[in-house]
Amino acid sequence: NGKSTADMFFIEIILLSVGLSMDSLAASVTTGSVIKEYKRRHIFRIASIMAMFQAGMTMIGYFAGIGFSNYICRFDHWIAFFLLLYIGGKMVYEELSANDEDENCKCNPLCNKTICGLAIATSIDALAVGISLALISTGIMIQALTIGLVTFAFSAFGVYFGGRFGRNINLRLELIGGIILILIGFKILSEHLFF
Repeated sequence: NGKSTADMFFIEIILLSVGLSMDSLAASVTTGSVIKEYKRRHIFRIASIMAMFQAGMTMIGYFAGIGFSNYICRFDHWIAFFLLLYIGGKMVYEELSANDEDENCKCNPLCNKTICGLAIATSIDALAVGISLALISTGIMIQALTIGLVTFAFSAFGVYFGGRFGRNINLRLELIGGIILILIGFKILSEHLFF
């Protein structure tokens, strides 16, 4: 009985981790597809940052959840929405304005500011999950580690997939990627406001 409970608990953590990783996966595919010179080390770097933020936000939510859960839940989705709207909107704008050779760090997917902005925006849900875990008085270390590892795997696949196939398809990928990020932002906002 104890073993089946532990198995069920582990399955729940995996399912939770997969659910949390979906936004990171979508953002990673977008990121991989707009990298101009795709290299394998980009996979590790982007996936590591995504995973660290996802696991870190879960822990922050857990430790902050005891006293501040209502306050945090009130605005976390707005932070995610505006971050994704900003990054996605900038990608769309730069693609439509077609400024060749303007390689500032603004929307370069390998820029630390851009990657961290995406990682924060796509890990806001993990903050809420951490708060929930605190409210049901469960442990956090195994959950956060599992969430981080699953996010790393999904993000690594996303960057690989985007970089491998995005470069072969000659589309306006920065425009498409920006729109995808904006849609993720609206999805996060609508889930929190209406569901």
